[in-house]
Amino acid sequence: MTDIAQLTLAEIKILLTQEGAHMMPLLAAMAADSRKSVRSLAAAEAKKEARRRAEEERLRVMLQYEEALYKEGARYIAGIDEAGRGPAAGPVTVAAVILPAGWMYAGINDSKKVPPHKREVLYNIIAEQAVALACVSKSEREIDNLDIYHATMAAMYEAVEALSVRPDAVIVDAMPLRDLPMRHLSLVGGDGKSLSVAAASIIAKVTRDRIMEEYDGQYPQYGFGEHKGYLTQAHRDAIVAYGPCPIHRKSFEPIKSMVHFEKIGR
Repeated sequence: MTDIAQLTLAEIKILLTQEGAHMMPLLAAMAADSRKSVRSLAAAEAKKEARRRAEEERLRVMLQYEEALYKEGARYIAGIDEAGRGPAAGPVTVAAVILPAGWMYAGINDSKKVPPHKREVLYNIIAEQAVALACVSKSEREIDNLDIYHATMAAMYEAVEALSVRPDAVIVDAMPLRDLPMRHLSLVGGDGKSLSVAAASIIAKVTRDRIMEEYDGQYPQYGFGEHKGYLTQAHRDAIVAYGPCPIHRKSFEPIKSMVHFEKIGR
């Protein structure tokens, strides 16, 4: 390794970008350097390296189910997750994503744990690098006709069918899909346990958020761009003030009661 005592701080910073597997010996040498600036840089870089390694380990743990399926002979594994089961307005959206074997990217996680601006960045990365992905939305009318559980399930089956590459196995967040013709795992909290499901959760969440932002332009009085159809107090107040709009789910409260009383009044 280069004798860092002979290097300037600027040259050491360049070396840090090149060391790769030799990072730890370099940091140890920097920590022993007589210059305070070099030792301070070593401390900062050591923390950064520790965070990087912890994230890599987290992602490896999230690949355990995929790795088990690869060992059983699966080549293409689809992760499936939904966004929008709980809101009182708008669609439920399901994504199915097949990632390259062993693929990892820092920050991939359950979409609820990822800030909105980062979800957008990760959405683009996943969309660019996935082997295949598909997104299916069920409208508020379909939700009212089928109920939210069965509408979500139907969207999951359709998302698998819509993939351009047929998966050999499927990992789904919580919901059992017993009619799938291929091997499948149903994991409670799957978006925090499986990298494929986490990727699907990001695709589904961003896709649905974009839909709700479009609805915000059509029905600005409800604030859909802010709460995405969830029943915040502001959303409840808007429903009381303006009544339900066409994208509200009539089988969900408080819309269900409002529609019921409206019918009685007639």
